[in-house]
Amino acid sequence: MDGEPFELNEPEVSLGDLVSRLSNEAGDLIRTHIELAKAEVKEEVKNAATGAGLLAGGAVAAHLALIVLSVAAGWALTEIMPIGLAFLVVGVIWVVVAAVLYVIGRGRLRQLEPPRQTIEEIQEDKEWLKRQAS
Repeated sequence: MDGEPFELNEPEVSLGDLVSRLSNEAGDLIRTHIELAKAEVKEEVKNAATGAGLLAGGAVAAHLALIVLSVAAGWALTEIMPIGLAFLVVGVIWVVVAAVLYVIGRGRLRQLEPPRQTIEEIQEDKEWLKRQAS
């Protein structure tokens, strides 16, 4: 009986058997949806890690670049402008670079979504179970 489709026309099937079958099928369905949700969440975590890695990489790159290149560029610009203005120009350039990296990483993180396929299938199964129970 287990795993067989419901056939309401069978005269020898008792109400208890039908309830038992429905319970088993619902349990199988729930387990299947849990596995699907796990797979979807795993994929979203991977995407989140990629976005976070880009943000971290951007932050480290911006920090190192700010230190090394700011000193070199600021020093070079002191030949044509006052020292304070030279280092201010260099600092503003690296702030723009860091902002661009931040926006790209934030965009990746905003692409994360809930497990829509699982939610849709659970709604369909809920409707199916309602129809079976009536």
